[in-house]
Amino acid sequence: MPIPSVVVFDLGKVLLDFDYRIAAQRIAARGVVATHAVQKFLDQSPLLHRFETGLMTKEQFFDEVRNSTGFAGGFNEFNNFFADIFLPIEPMVELHAAVRQRGMPTYIFSNTNDLAIGHIRRNFPFYANFDGYIYSYEHGAMKPNAALYEVLERQANCHNAEIFYLDDRAENVAAGAARGWQVLLHETPGKTRAAFRKLGLLNCC
Repeated sequence: MPIPSVVVFDLGKVLLDFDYRIAAQRIAARGVVATHAVQKFLDQSPLLHRFETGLMTKEQFFDEVRNSTGFAGGFNEFNNFFADIFLPIEPMVELHAAVRQRGMPTYIFSNTNDLAIGHIRRNFPFYANFDGYIYSYEHGAMKPNAALYEVLERQANCHNAEIFYLDDRAENVAAGAARGWQVLLHETPGKTRAAFRKLGLLNCC
C-alpha cells in the first residue's frame, strides 16, 4: 500500500481512555438515582446519541439529565462531572507526536459532544497539534454514517488510499475501508505502532 497523505485518529479509546462510571458516580452522589442507572442513562444511550449528533444543546442535555436523575447541582458542576472522565493513553499520544515530527498531517475524527471537547482542549495540550477536527455533533451524523466520512474527505482534501484511519470500533473501520481508505482496527499501542512502521509513517522504531 502507498504511504498515506493524512493520518486520521479516532479519539476515545485510541488517544484518550474514558469511563462514564466516573461521571455517573459523581452525578448520582448529587441526585436520587443509583450510579448504575445514571451510567446506563449516559453511556451509549439514545439521549447521548441525540447530544452527539447535535440534536440538542448542552443546556438541553443538562436539563434532561437533571430531570431524570434529580441532580441537585448547577450546569457548571454538571459540566465538570460529565466531562472529566478522560485519561491520556500515553503511548498513543507519543505515537501521534512521532507522526507529526515526520511532517504528516493528522486529523481527529470522533463521535463526541461539545462538553467533552471543551474539557479536552483545556486539559490536554497535545490536542492542539492536529490539522483538523471532525466531530459528530457539529455535522449531525455519527460514525459509521457515510455523511461524516464525506466531511473528513472534504476537509482533508484526500480520498481513497490517501487516508489512513485508525479506530477501536470495527464498524467504523469497515465504513472507512468501504471508501477505499487504508484502515487499522486499533487494539493495542504496540500493534498500532508496528502497523505505522510497516506503512513508513515513523522515522525510527
